[in-house]
Amino acid sequence: MSAPLLQPAFVDPVLDAQRGFRAALKALAEPGLIQHLPCAPRLDGLAPATYALCLALLDTDTPLWLAPSFETPLIRANLAFHCGCPLTSKREDAVFALLGEQDLLDLSGFDHGNDRYPDQSCTLLVQLTDLEGGRGLLWRGPGIKAQRQVHLPVPQDFWHERQRREAFPRGLDVVFAAGHHLIGLPRSSRIAQEHA
Repeated sequence: MSAPLLQPAFVDPVLDAQRGFRAALKALAEPGLIQHLPCAPRLDGLAPATYALCLALLDTDTPLWLAPSFETPLIRANLAFHCGCPLTSKREDAVFALLGEQDLLDLSGFDHGNDRYPDQSCTLLVQLTDLEGGRGLLWRGPGIKAQRQVHLPVPQDFWHERQRREAFPRGLDVVFAAGHHLIGLPRSSRIAQEHA
């Protein structure tokens, strides 16, 4: 491994990883609410929040699938070094998957868990340019009092693709990241169009 490829990760590996882990849990426990990660590190090609999620969630037991846009020597080297996570080319083997907005139209192949162990499904880490500015949709489900309006700028067809593959309790949990912020979308959330 070429040394110049390696970049710094968390300043305080234990505390910062705990902060990142708690932010991810809180994002999934309170769907649609933006969580802030102020001390996230930087790595070319990854938003600070995306990189912090990887550092906090990935380890030797969590195979990661990378979308082609994240398949760079820099990203591969730093995730392998700092996280120790195996990188897999097979979606069905991935415990986590790193995707961009352009990858959201095809969620085939990822493990959706099973009725007995739904929590063994793949978790999608999705990097966006922003977490606001999309069409307003109403989210309902556990962790949401009544309903919550969310404006994620993702393709409309993503919602159809997600709905087409959902069979609760099986499904995919998603954490969206942009800049220093996160939004969680657990498999238990239901999405409805906003009515004028």
